[in-house]
Amino acid sequence: MSTVTAPATAGRGQYAGTARLVRLALRRDRIQLPVWLLALAALQAFSASSVLGLYPTEPDLRSFAMATAASPVALATNGLVSGYSAGAVLACQIVMPLSLAAGLMTTLLVVRHTRQNEETGRAELVEAAVVGRKALLTAALVVAVGANLALGLLNVVVLVAAGLPLDGSVALGAAVAGAGIAFAAIAAVTAQVTDSARTANGLAGAALGVAFLLRAVGDMTGTVTDNGTRVVSGWPTWVSPIGWAEQVRPYDDNAWWVLALPAVFALAVGSVGFALTEHRDIGSGLVPTRPGPARASRSLPTAVGSAWRMQRTILFWWAFGIVVLAVVYGAIADQIDDFLGEGEQVADMMEQLGGGTTNMVDAYFAAIFGMMAIAVAGYAVQALLRMRGEESAGRLEPVLATAVSRPRWMLAHIGLVTVGIVVLQALTGAATGFAYGLVTDDVPGKVVNLTGAALVFVPAIGVIAALAVLAFGGVPAWAAGLSWGALAGCLIFGFLGSLLGLPQAVRDLSPFTHVPPVPAAEVTATPLVWLAVIAVVVGAVGVVLFRRRDLTNS
Repeated sequence: MSTVTAPATAGRGQYAGTARLVRLALRRDRIQLPVWLLALAALQAFSASSVLGLYPTEPDLRSFAMATAASPVALATNGLVSGYSAGAVLACQIVMPLSLAAGLMTTLLVVRHTRQNEETGRAELVEAAVVGRKALLTAALVVAVGANLALGLLNVVVLVAAGLPLDGSVALGAAVAGAGIAFAAIAAVTAQVTDSARTANGLAGAALGVAFLLRAVGDMTGTVTDNGTRVVSGWPTWVSPIGWAEQVRPYDDNAWWVLALPAVFALAVGSVGFALTEHRDIGSGLVPTRPGPARASRSLPTAVGSAWRMQRTILFWWAFGIVVLAVVYGAIADQIDDFLGEGEQVADMMEQLGGGTTNMVDAYFAAIFGMMAIAVAGYAVQALLRMRGEESAGRLEPVLATAVSRPRWMLAHIGLVTVGIVVLQALTGAATGFAYGLVTDDVPGKVVNLTGAALVFVPAIGVIAALAVLAFGGVPAWAAGLSWGALAGCLIFGFLGSLLGLPQAVRDLSPFTHVPPVPAAEVTATPLVWLAVIAVVVGAVGVVLFRRRDLTNS
């Protein structure tokens, strides 16, 4: 008699093949994951060096802590103030941006190894072998958790090497790792909800933005204690994974119990992600794609119409987030003088944030517009990389087989993104001016003035967009890494360069360094014209390179 043997997957369970998938994911990320980790460790090293160099004495550290605690813009852009030791001041400057970066790294990683694999058809081939239904998601989360633990360990090594206490260094590393792991769970859910990697990343990115906004509002509306050197955050901070990282308060309380919050959150939300895998088919999302209209619009067969169809959702969500942030920042501007006072340390801080020192309210707006311009540059990078997504998915080749030429197709996307940059900057100024005008009884005047100030940053954003075009046109396989790397460099070298104590020659590498800090300073046309020329030339080179190279889906 013959014996019937059950399928291997039935014996091994739904997690069969996880170890092999982990090794496959690590092999696939063997370049970009170490780049992420080393870049963030380098940022930590720069920050530690700058704090120890700029604030060598206890009075210097105390003055910085008091100035930051009194400044809503500093609390929004730096982070929570919790003491005035060298470690506490460093934690104020670095926990929030590191948590944001860890969240971004993690969400991209989880979506890449789950939803993107399904979208490209790789998951179906993999799961045709001896692989369990939940192995793909498990492997992605294992790699994500490991990456965040490695990031936390690297931070500990860097901080201890800088001479900071071990317990606070471990607390800081664990706080950042916890934030990243929490966002891994969020990405695990978004990857199940939609059938598009782009949409899954967008939903996870929206969660990251909401977490940042909640943290910023909670910190700005908190109360100042301990002679102005400690901020007790409002309740919104406590519903944000980034806020949890801050509430560990490294080098001050070292509140280890707070680490249970991201751990419990990750377990709960991750369990939801695993449960959702059982309620959908491979390649499809929990929310099915809505069928389009029976008849296409007249513009859809055109290069511009097709590009607009792909770009409109990205623009809408970025516009929504920009308007919300701008209204919040504009609404509190009338209280800036009361918050900041007249201290020299406060003036220095505003100048380091890019605002100048002529008028504190104008300096506040200049710093905010600089930060928002970095965010709009992020929109430009994401929107332009949509071209790479079309190419790697194999959808571009049939399009170019028609009468649509390569330059025409590419210029349609570039043109729409350029318009999007202008629209988002105009919304930044208009929403900020509207909220500020309501509290000063001058809505028309503030809207006009601040909209003009925000538009001054368009040429600098155009340079970042042009670099993304150049990367896509010349080295498509590295386009995403180079584009986001350029943006991260601008954030570190330009916006944070003064706070990190970087040399002026290094800070000048960022196009945002060359933008006048409006409305705190007069607008000079020369640097703006040069930035616009550079953007046009670099973008044109990218178009020419794309026209001459072969298409690739690798």
